[in-house]
Amino acid sequence: MLLNKVSILTKHLFMRNFLVLFLIINNSHLHAQIDTTKKALPDVVVFANKFPTLSKNIVQKVDFMTDKNAINQQANTGDILTQSGQVFVQKSQSGGGSPVIRGFEASRVLLMVDGVRLNNAIFRGGHLQNIITIDNMILERVEVIYGPSSTLYGSDALGGVVNMFTKKPKLVDSAHWKVSANLIQRYASGQNENRTHLDVNIANNKWAYLTSFTYGSFGDMRQGANRSSAYPDFGKRSFYVVREAGVDLVKVNEDVNVQKLSGYDQTDLLQKILFKPNENSEHLLNIQISNSSDINRYDRLTEISKGLPVYAEWYYGPQIRNLISYKYAATKLPGYFSDLMITSSFQDIEESRITRKFNTPSKDFRFERVNVLGVNADLLHRQANGEIHFGVESYTNFVKSTAQRVNIETNALSKITTRYSDGPTSMSYNALYLQQIKSLGKNWVLNDGIRLNLVQLDASFADTSLMHFPFTKAIQKNIAVTGNLGIAYNGENGYRATAGLSSGFRAPNVDDLTKVFDTRTGYVVVPNKDLKPEYTYNAEINISHTGNMASWGASIFYTWFNNAIVVSKYKWNGQDNIIYQNVLSAVYAPQNQASAKLYGFNLNGKIKLFYNAFLQGTYTYTKGTYYNGTTTMPLDHIPPAYGRVGLKKGNDQFNVEGFVLFNGWKRIRDYNLNGEDNELYATPDGMPSWMTVNLSSYYNPSKKLSLGFQIENIADKNYRYFASGISAVGRNFILSCRLSF
Repeated sequence: MLLNKVSILTKHLFMRNFLVLFLIINNSHLHAQIDTTKKALPDVVVFANKFPTLSKNIVQKVDFMTDKNAINQQANTGDILTQSGQVFVQKSQSGGGSPVIRGFEASRVLLMVDGVRLNNAIFRGGHLQNIITIDNMILERVEVIYGPSSTLYGSDALGGVVNMFTKKPKLVDSAHWKVSANLIQRYASGQNENRTHLDVNIANNKWAYLTSFTYGSFGDMRQGANRSSAYPDFGKRSFYVVREAGVDLVKVNEDVNVQKLSGYDQTDLLQKILFKPNENSEHLLNIQISNSSDINRYDRLTEISKGLPVYAEWYYGPQIRNLISYKYAATKLPGYFSDLMITSSFQDIEESRITRKFNTPSKDFRFERVNVLGVNADLLHRQANGEIHFGVESYTNFVKSTAQRVNIETNALSKITTRYSDGPTSMSYNALYLQQIKSLGKNWVLNDGIRLNLVQLDASFADTSLMHFPFTKAIQKNIAVTGNLGIAYNGENGYRATAGLSSGFRAPNVDDLTKVFDTRTGYVVVPNKDLKPEYTYNAEINISHTGNMASWGASIFYTWFNNAIVVSKYKWNGQDNIIYQNVLSAVYAPQNQASAKLYGFNLNGKIKLFYNAFLQGTYTYTKGTYYNGTTTMPLDHIPPAYGRVGLKKGNDQFNVEGFVLFNGWKRIRDYNLNGEDNELYATPDGMPSWMTVNLSSYYNPSKKLSLGFQIENIADKNYRYFASGISAVGRNFILSCRLSF
């Protein structure tokens, strides 16, 4: 079987895919630390290969952020990616953010924090807002790896990886204990946002303790008032629902630009303990707790049917993410492998959905809890002409899904369908992988790797009476081989070129196989236990140039997507329509479509205009279609063209940047009307193009004090990101202050 898998992989990589020209630049505005005054390629360290690696030895496109102002002083982690202009981010409510990388989103993009995978067995294929559980104020680095990354990162890394690194406790040179701290305060007018952050580092030369606390309060978001004449009422919040004296009432919103009931609170805690007994080894304990308030599903609260609101209540209960991990790292080991990293982790994730239709007493509660046990070990062999990485990884998910209906007038309880399988449900990810970086001479570097994946799922349906399930078990065992092959040329005159082939793999998870959910009224998704794994095969060629006065580049990629899971019409017990939530609903289910293809390009540039002044920009275009056996249709999750252009001047003490963010048109003909593109929350023509003008400035009078002033959306433009259910913030004044002591 294994030989067959290898044969299939080889065939797909080298026969079915074709190599396309791919231009890429490694020094976009994300790469703030690159010195463009040098012609030689900068030795920038990235963590795309888990161990620190020079970027010039990596074939894949990798963008990274280390500027603490750009990272720590955004509203949330999703906004870091949005403001970069490099990654498209969808939002269903203000407390959200679903990154899209090369046309892949949610469960097809892998989120990592401190070497631990956040993707779990119930990461859905729609829009995923979990990235906000990562406190950006304690982040010190964010990396985005583009394209299939399954060799090192396993299942789910089809579009790429968002790799987030929180601050590490810092040792001091003395045996005496020293204390340092950072206090950050941020205020933003557009959502009456108040955030407070404090982190304290207590350390000597062997032990270090880092404690972090962040609390954020976000009010109702105000959208822009300047609308297009073609859509004068788009996004207006004309009403909201309150319950008074036991009756649901529709209230007139006094300010239609205030997106009523979009606010929330969030609390984040982090505790790290570092012990470094000697210069070649260290132990790190990492504890993270993230807890939100109830967060309204804003888009569902705006739905209208027959002139009345569909929902009186639709909100996520507190989203809780608890993580504890232990990492052991050692260097200069005797024997074949010189470096070792072992990370063990436990995660406890809780989420819930609470809904109540307008003028009904029945309130539905659906709860999910996921426990994840993980361990991964990475070994590094250093040799004169390169490196060999070897790794083993295992994650096991335990899922518990419960549900009940409460009559808010009588407190009577009744049964309803759970979101996922209600019996014992587990899913495990296991893998062995090997990655090589090898110098082929003065200027050439080879990247190649292979990974063996074993993913198993066992889900049980205990109560089949409500949905009349035709089965009681969903069991899968998927074995896959993925790999990558690429070559890089690093010229001495600032030019760099790479070419690569890679494959990706994603096994259907608990969400794909067992979910029952109405994505909108009259539309119900039912389980399909016969899904097969998804595979991607990607071709790319990269080139970049770093010069004295200008740096430039462009990119083109092509991805063949096999067995793509797409939500489409389905028969449940032979029926096209069933009664769900007391509504006659069309039946849909995730299904493997024959094939899909995605392609696109990215342009980046940076020009030195005068002393410490740079003009820089980025532009990304993506196209995706799939063939359903009869016709070619648009693939969902494909963003419109988007990008960023900015003029920045400054130094370490003071800098100011004026920039524009923009999105192109997403025409309704390019929507997947059966998928996750949310045409319900767009105009009849699709999502209009938009551009915002913004100003950002920071002043550091000393190493201990940093002051920030920003204006987002200066023209108060009304706009909405594609597939989003909430309009973006209008004119937004932001003040921030960092005090270090």
